[in-house]
Amino acid sequence: MQSKSNFWSTPLTSSRIKSADVKLPEMLLGYFIGPFGALLSSGIFTSILQNYFTDVLKLDLTFLTTLQLFSTILIVAANLVVGQLIERTRALAGKARPWILLSALTLSVSSVLMFIVPFEGVAKMVWIAVAYNLYYAVAYPIYNTANSTLIPVSTRNSQQRGALASFTNVAGLADMGVGSMIFPMLVSFALKENQGTWFLAMLAVAVFTALTVYLQFMFTRERVTEETLNASAAGAESKPSVSLGAQLKAVTGERWWWIVILFYLIFQCSGAIKNGSMSFFCKWVLDNTFFGSADAWGASQSLLSLLGAIPMAVAAAFVVPLSNKFGKRPVVFAGMIVGVAGGVIAGLGNGQIIPVAVGVALKCFGSAPACYVILAMLADVIDHIEYTSGIRTDGLTMSIYSSIMVAATPICNAIFSAILNASGYDQAADVALGTAAQTAGVQAAITTSYIWVETAAYAVCAVLIFLFTVEKNLPQEQAEIAARKGGK
Repeated sequence: MQSKSNFWSTPLTSSRIKSADVKLPEMLLGYFIGPFGALLSSGIFTSILQNYFTDVLKLDLTFLTTLQLFSTILIVAANLVVGQLIERTRALAGKARPWILLSALTLSVSSVLMFIVPFEGVAKMVWIAVAYNLYYAVAYPIYNTANSTLIPVSTRNSQQRGALASFTNVAGLADMGVGSMIFPMLVSFALKENQGTWFLAMLAVAVFTALTVYLQFMFTRERVTEETLNASAAGAESKPSVSLGAQLKAVTGERWWWIVILFYLIFQCSGAIKNGSMSFFCKWVLDNTFFGSADAWGASQSLLSLLGAIPMAVAAAFVVPLSNKFGKRPVVFAGMIVGVAGGVIAGLGNGQIIPVAVGVALKCFGSAPACYVILAMLADVIDHIEYTSGIRTDGLTMSIYSSIMVAATPICNAIFSAILNASGYDQAADVALGTAAQTAGVQAAITTSYIWVETAAYAVCAVLIFLFTVEKNLPQEQAEIAARKGGK
């Protein structure tokens, strides 16, 4: 045990954060730059990995579909396992930060393996399957679950946690922006179908990932975890590791846990359906003659992406201040109502680009509060469960959160593919013919997927968040928890 303590006390492994309160260096390096570098490869993969598989490696589409759906099972299982490993970690560095440090190696190495591919034929598919799962079912769950767990264990100050959650989610959105707006241009003008240049580009990303994740490790601190360590040092009886069954009983018996998990599940899955159907909506429903040609759907998609990104970027400036003043619940509730209004405007736009663009911008603006403070809401619930049950459930809750985040995309893409198939979608249709190239049934299915599913989901989420009143007594509950552990 002493050797472990010495390891975490060295200049290369001891935290640079010494203050009791969260300050700007911790926010910037630990919760923005660190997550941005760590998830940069994920943002790029979300946008362009399918293109690399099909156009550069020339992989069979049936193989890719099978791989991605099967990997979803491994991804969910891995997140649950990692959550329990984090819950049982006892180190001077905390329970999540040691896994962050490990991720500096696992994320950077696994992110480049898919771009080496030294084989052909069946061996190539085996290599890709292994490399794909090393990233998505090993490295990514280790980092993402640990990174999500950092929010609830960083501090008990609900306002500071809200700021940290906002910084982390802004980093994720920035990664998506790089992946969907910047990296595709690099592919188009430089990487093309040259596997060697793809490898060099991703190697640079991997080095950046390793450095930024290490920065995150050095500039974070688990103040809540330290409470237990300090209590043990003061002579309090050390509690044994809590079993998975006890954790499940604690979380499933709490209605607010169910509300926030259901909220996030609906929110994330509806967003995945929207993202997966966006290019189809722009191709087959939207009137692209605004840009002078019926087949200018790429320009329309770029416009909708930009009009979605700008409101979310603007909202980042005031979501946390408003949440600190009025509470997270009313701000997220108001956002959901704005999102519903935006969805209705986009849906009634009947494929005309101006009303659709206005509606999409409003819908994205309304989604911003939920995007930025969902981790803080989960952290509040974890504190409440600790108050009622006496145990922490960070690892379990955040592994479920991470599972939903990662698994939503492949599952919802499969659902959307089934919707297209059932509607009679014509894969051979000519884009140049515009909206006339697909039947009314196909266009209705695509419009429902892109606009109405998420709009209805936001209405349900508004009801759920209206019932979410965990913040009301949280300060008193946190004070009682501190008193139990010998705090002031």
